[in-house]
Amino acid sequence: MLICTILVFLASLAGMLLLMPRLLPRLRALKLGQTIYALGPKHQQKQGTPNMGGLLIGACTVVSLLCGTIWLCGSAGIPFFSLDNPMWGLLFISVFCMGIGFTDDYIKDVKKRHDGLSPKQKLLMQLVVGVVFSLYCRYLVGTVILLPFTDKTWNLGIFYVPVMTVLVMFMTNSANLQDGLDGLLSTVTAVGMAAFGVFCYFLNTKAGLPMAVRPVLLTGCAALCGAVVGFLKFNHYPAKIFMGDTGSMFIGGMMVGVGMLSRCAFPMLLFCLTSVCSSLSVMIQVCYFKLTHGKRLFKMSPIHHHFELCGMKEPQIVRMYAIVTAVSSAVAVLIMIGFLR
Repeated sequence: MLICTILVFLASLAGMLLLMPRLLPRLRALKLGQTIYALGPKHQQKQGTPNMGGLLIGACTVVSLLCGTIWLCGSAGIPFFSLDNPMWGLLFISVFCMGIGFTDDYIKDVKKRHDGLSPKQKLLMQLVVGVVFSLYCRYLVGTVILLPFTDKTWNLGIFYVPVMTVLVMFMTNSANLQDGLDGLLSTVTAVGMAAFGVFCYFLNTKAGLPMAVRPVLLTGCAALCGAVVGFLKFNHYPAKIFMGDTGSMFIGGMMVGVGMLSRCAFPMLLFCLTSVCSSLSVMIQVCYFKLTHGKRLFKMSPIHHHFELCGMKEPQIVRMYAIVTAVSSAVAVLIMIGFLR
């Protein structure tokens, strides 16, 4: 299983490094550039930077995951064409979330309608994906989730589908909100998914998961980690390409998919802590603005823009977020080792 994981990571990384130099000129020729608005920090120099790099993140991750799962099916006897293969669930939520993001990017970058999908349209699409995926998880792994900082479990019963649906919507939007600085989401995803892979490696029968879940989730973490590490070569400051909503929503879908299929929805929040903070900062800002009739708690939300307006440079913020993600992810891994000991 470890050999398969390493090979999947390397294949996804190699695919990104080989294909992105060929994709970039095509995106420039098609003029699929990011539009920068004057409401935020001074990022006007990024105007026209190619967008939708998330298409290649998704492609490298999906192909590597498929190849890795075929290997696992041959060596571990996992049924490939079966709903009991969690790969299909991972592909469903990540690809359909990517589809929502791609639709939004397409409207903004190709149709040149800067508003893209309306919030209601996005939420409705995410609601449908969330309900379907939650029903699938209910079928495959049940309604029990593991509680952090304890050896207890919690059976959500009839509340599982609505609670997990809200979680899907929250996490995909959180990843989308965090994609605001060069290399930010790519970096925290690389750190978080590497740790999530270690986390999945320690899952055992005590977690009550079907046999096929652990190796497939580990493969999925490796595939996404390889893709974003390769993407960072082109996305670090100053970025040559952005992932767009296409990539950020794919990442959000993949991470929440791994969390739900592993029964570790709560520990997952530690791997995605900075994304969660991005969403919470927006919610807090909106509530504070309304309660104080126009005052702002942060200079701008999501909170990474607050740090930027306080004088921090983009690479400094990215490094800070990477450290926070590494620490919170280490805590999550230690929690799981303690639970399964």
